[in-house]
Amino acid sequence: MSQLIRKYSDDYAEYMRDESRTTGYAETISFPKTEEDVREILGALAPSKTSITVQAARTGLAAGAVPFGGHAMNIVRMNRVLGLRKGENGLFYVRVQPGVILSQLKKDIEEKRFDTKGWSSESLAALAEFEAASEQFFPTDPTETSACIGGIVACNASGARSYLYKSARGHISGVRLMLSDGGIIALRRGCVFAKGRTLELPKENGGTLIVPLPSYQMPATKNASGYYVADDMDAIDLIIGSDGTLGIMTEIELELLPLPAAIWGVSTFFDSEKKAIHFVQKMREKVSNVAAIEYFDVGAINILRDQKKTNAAFAQLPDVESWAACCVYTELHCHGEESALEKLYEIGVCIAESGGDENKTWVARNARDLEQLQFFRHAVPESTNMMIDKRRQIDPAITKLGADMSVPDEYLEDVVALYRAGLEEYGLESAIWGHIGDNHLHVNILPRDGADFKKGKELYAKWARVITDMGGAVSAEHGVGKIKAPFLEVMYGREHIIEMAKMKYAFDPGFIFGRGNMFPADVQEEVQL
Repeated sequence: MSQLIRKYSDDYAEYMRDESRTTGYAETISFPKTEEDVREILGALAPSKTSITVQAARTGLAAGAVPFGGHAMNIVRMNRVLGLRKGENGLFYVRVQPGVILSQLKKDIEEKRFDTKGWSSESLAALAEFEAASEQFFPTDPTETSACIGGIVACNASGARSYLYKSARGHISGVRLMLSDGGIIALRRGCVFAKGRTLELPKENGGTLIVPLPSYQMPATKNASGYYVADDMDAIDLIIGSDGTLGIMTEIELELLPLPAAIWGVSTFFDSEKKAIHFVQKMREKVSNVAAIEYFDVGAINILRDQKKTNAAFAQLPDVESWAACCVYTELHCHGEESALEKLYEIGVCIAESGGDENKTWVARNARDLEQLQFFRHAVPESTNMMIDKRRQIDPAITKLGADMSVPDEYLEDVVALYRAGLEEYGLESAIWGHIGDNHLHVNILPRDGADFKKGKELYAKWARVITDMGGAVSAEHGVGKIKAPFLEVMYGREHIIEMAKMKYAFDPGFIFGRGNMFPADVQEEVQL
């Protein structure tokens, strides 16, 4: 066996869980640093069809990075920025290993300073142009900035700014994917397309992979549920969001964009959820240059109020007046302050028309104030996780249950009513926040005991069926992983799940990658017969 493969021991216990609080197990673990390391590990494990779960920073919420047996391949040491290029469109593209941490990459881009060891002359020439250019940024903005780029691509993450910039998929321009036999499929956006619903993918070491694409239609809403497929699609879009089930990404190229000259944040408070929803609807109709529209309900705000009182780490949170029942955070990305002022006025009109008070807002016009508002946004999930961790000390079996579903625009009021009715019927404690601009709210059920946990899971299953009937998606940004695999069959139906598994078989005939992600075991057995 390869020396890169280590026998599992309790020293590696932290690698058996992720932010979903799911805990798994593995027989072996590895920490490759290079593409050749990955190939060597695959050479040792693939012949015996040992399952391989690829993981990085384990910030995911769907247990896609949690192994249930076999081998855990952690790629956090594949953390080098490999090069830079400038496209014919004038945009810059940065090439990285999948273990690069988002926060570090953001810092490198902001400071225009990279470790250029091993860079080609072409990359160094592009760096000189990059240094002379205006500020740049990677627009995908997940809440957890300690996420690795590989994980972001694997689940097609998005984050708060997805209202304007959409998900990560639109900003991924290149991928190198290693198959179980060590072969490489190298894809660059705009170069390889499907013929209808069939892909022909050239392998670097010779040969062609023929891939039958599933026949389902994707929902017309924000979606990270299962494989992305469409007629005549760009091949790279299939790899993005594939939840580690098709192969191992060894390199990723990201598109950068010029940083807007004016980035302002506006937090608007309302005394009722109905008014907040109407405000969002008016904003979507009337205001442009909006990068983010985020929501925090009274449950989320109350958690922050409690944290500010009891936890010194949250003392800097601004006070929220007692009358405030909810908050909508809006982020403007404009060419300059004059444009931002115009948009701020338009937001004020929307507030008044929705029954709110524009004087009851927090406005951030500089980086320091913006950081304060963003701290407020990021403190909500962190505080909720702390609350659940405390409850788990009493009942280790419970975890936070977080819905990640989305619906088309016309169903925003309906889906909020659905959530409220279900939570009331089941008597569950909750906190709701998230990307209301995309009709994508994270409904977080906060179990107090095992009975609550069971009721919460039942409620999510009910919601999955209704949201599917609305034309929505059971996962909008966190991927499917293991936790949401049952919902995927609700959304697409058994026949389409079989089609997805047959497509996976074309890439991974041993079904060794991401075993348990997306597919139940009986589907795998049916396809392999």
